This record gives sequence, structure tokens and C-alpha cells, in this order.
Amino acid sequence: MSQTSKAFGIVHAGSRAAVTGSRLFHLRRMQEQDLKTVMAVEHAAYEFPWTEGIFRDCLRVGYDCRVIEIPNNIIGHGVMSVAAGECHLLNICVHPLYQRRGLGRQLVEHLLELARRKKAHTALLEVRRSHKIAYQLYTHLGFNEIGARKNYYPARRGREDALILAREL
Repeated sequence: MSQTSKAFGIVHAGSRAAVTGSRLFHLRRMQEQDLKTVMAVEHAAYEFPWTEGIFRDCLRVGYDCRVIEIPNNIIGHGVMSVAAGECHLLNICVHPLYQRRGLGRQLVEHLLELARRKKAHTALLEVRRSHKIAYQLYTHLGFNEIGARKNYYPARRGREDALILAREL
């Protein structure tokens, strides 16, 4: 068990985790009927959320789409593509009320394990230059900055650069 898991009281049991307060969090495949709740989480967490159409397309083409679920509620989600020995983490999202409990880390670790099983050797992602908390999470998980994409993300005033991060699996 990782130090972060211990610090946040997460006890791993397959694809489940108990978080302090004895609530069970479960990682499972995203389904089309989850999209209404996924969209609510996406809108709560991001100023510039993905559209429902993007999520539908990801499901349709077979990307690895997962949700973090507590009893009767979805509180986070992740989307990853795997091809040609690489995985690309496309969306990692935890509802703001559940952030800073190690759930984002657990979701990323779960997706990276899926990528390893699919024979990916490298993981890539983009993160907003201004999103320091996410950047710290990714670097703590072994990602390194390898470049930038100019004007990649929409921002309140124009566009914002994305930092490209990668790590070996």
C-alpha cells in the first residue's frame, strides 16, 4: 500500500477502497446510463468541462472509461486510450467535495495498471499549466514534463498552455 493510501485511510481490496469514515468507493466501468451523473461531476469540477458527446464518443470507440462510485452516487471518473504501446490519460476528475482524499491517485494508478495489462509501455497526459495540484499528483506518480502544447485549453482570457507529462510503465 502506498504512503498516500495510508495517509488518507484507503484500504485496497481489489477494485474497492474504504476511505476514512468507512465509506466504500468502487471503481467500475462507465456505462452510458452514468453520463448524466458524470456530466454533473464534470461541471462541478471544471470551468471548461467536456461535453456529453465527448464522453459518448469515448464509450463508443472503446476507450477505458471508469467511474468512482460510492453507494448510490458517482463522485469521479477517468478516461484513457491505449494504442501502439502507449496509454493517454484523457480525463481524470473527482468531485470537489471528495478531492484531497487520495481518490485521484487511486484512479490514475488503476488506469495505469489497466494500461500495463494491455501491454502499454508509456503513459502520457496533458495538464493545465495553472493546475498545480494535479501537476503535483502526476509528478508524485512518476510523470515527467516532456513538452508543452501552446494554447491547448480554453481559459477565461483566451487560451492556456498544456504541459505534456510522460512516464514509463
